[in-house]
Amino acid sequence: MRRILVCQLRQIGDVLLATASLALLKRRFPRAEIHVLTEKKCLPMLENNPDVSKVWAIDKKQLTNLLKEMAFYWTVARQGYDIVIDFQQLPRCRWVVGLSAAPVRLSYTPEWYNRWLFTHTVTPLDGYSAMAKASVLRPLGIEWNGERPRLYLTEAEKDFAAGYLARYGVTAEHRLITVDPTHRRATRRWPARHYGELIAKAVEAQPDLRFLVLYGPGELEEAKAVLDACPCPEAVILPDEIISLREMAACIERAVLHIGNCSSPRHMAVALGVPTFIVLGATSPAWTFPSPEHSQVFLGKECQPCNKNTCDIGYACLEGLSPDVVWQAMQAHMNECGL
Repeated sequence: MRRILVCQLRQIGDVLLATASLALLKRRFPRAEIHVLTEKKCLPMLENNPDVSKVWAIDKKQLTNLLKEMAFYWTVARQGYDIVIDFQQLPRCRWVVGLSAAPVRLSYTPEWYNRWLFTHTVTPLDGYSAMAKASVLRPLGIEWNGERPRLYLTEAEKDFAAGYLARYGVTAEHRLITVDPTHRRATRRWPARHYGELIAKAVEAQPDLRFLVLYGPGELEEAKAVLDACPCPEAVILPDEIISLREMAACIERAVLHIGNCSSPRHMAVALGVPTFIVLGATSPAWTFPSPEHSQVFLGKECQPCNKNTCDIGYACLEGLSPDVVWQAMQAHMNECGL
């Protein structure tokens, strides 16, 4: 095998989860170039990855008409691939798969109208999301064996995180916990006021803890709500500026624990070897890496997990999950991790 294309367009966390499959492919075909087709916003998850030879980034601002789109898909498809792996079957993926002349075109079991695109299809295994993705590679003689996602930081990025945290008063006397209280879907977002109360309970028990609140574009108000609800603001770091995804990852790497909603920062923490504790609403525990360092808490309502983006019963699975219950579970997890 000389050249392999992997199609994983989005989201940021899903692209990071796909890096476990990229590593498995490189191990199975060490001489092959591995290319990845993804969206531009997901590029930071693939930077400096030694398993990736080339990334084809879809920039929607550049592909402003159908002619430009087709020219781009044709260029990607006609790179002489021996294998094309489609993890999503989105329209842009299907164009590239259909235009390629790859003798092996592999994906999960498609709808009937997409079957003609693929030479091999597989029913994914149930379980941890990165494992389920890797299970599509079984026709290539590849099996997932506990490989975690991979994120490769530079020394400059690590130095940035050290200086950045020092600027906000984090010293060697403190233990850092990163907090991800945001999510674009309300069904996956534990209330900000609950996070504020949770932080207060943790600091009361362990005063050396400091909490860095993570947020992205358009999420500052939600992050501020955590600080406003916390009776010990001196333990909360709420930066004024938005940092890049990779700078955020470098800060996560310096933490003893990452807590938050089911979003991409949790997968960054797993990739960087940082324990996680996640509050679940609509999503299932299948997103949790299967090891003792990674845990989750959820209310356990009959409707969970619903995997829906809206809720007709007032987000009861999140609103009803009290900070007291979450703190008890979080404290038990910290004890198990030696924290």
